[in-house]
Amino acid sequence: MKYCSQCKTGIEWKIPAGDNRHRYVCPACDIIFYDNPRIVAGTIAEHAGKILLCRRAIEPRKGYWTLPAGFMENGESTEEAALRETREEANAEVIITSLFSMITVPHIAQVHIFFAAELPKPEFSSGEESLEVELFAPEDIPWDELAFPTVNRSLKLYLENPTPRHAHVFDILPHQALSVEEASPKS
Repeated sequence: MKYCSQCKTGIEWKIPAGDNRHRYVCPACDIIFYDNPRIVAGTIAEHAGKILLCRRAIEPRKGYWTLPAGFMENGESTEEAALRETREEANAEVIITSLFSMITVPHIAQVHIFFAAELPKPEFSSGEESLEVELFAPEDIPWDELAFPTVNRSLKLYLENPTPRHAHVFDILPHQALSVEEASPKS
């Protein structure tokens, strides 16, 4: 950010009075521009024991498999965002059953929220952001081709216990990228 969106004055990177973090601040009108984490919402949709995955048609990680998920829009709830993203990426209508995981990824300023969901009918197809969409039996999930550690970890936890008593809440830090051995479910 270089200029204030209100008065067009050049902004400064400083700690505002009463704060403890650097922020972009306009020296002319004293507006503070906060840069907060972005929320990604999606579903772990299951039909007949199989999980719905999408092969990404966009960067980052184009060509890799992921759960249907994406950035939440202003004016929608996390559940609405998860349902919309599932519709957009997989042309699938699902029923959310519970919050499954909430993962903070501080080094990229994101929070990933996944809901457990039922796919009542095996009706789905590729949306604009997906190369293909497929239902995978647990033993057929392409673990070494998953796009993101949050997807990997959430799927592993889901397969261990799809209906936990409480949602899984954890962080993924830069040094915690999962190896292929860690990503594969235990037999």
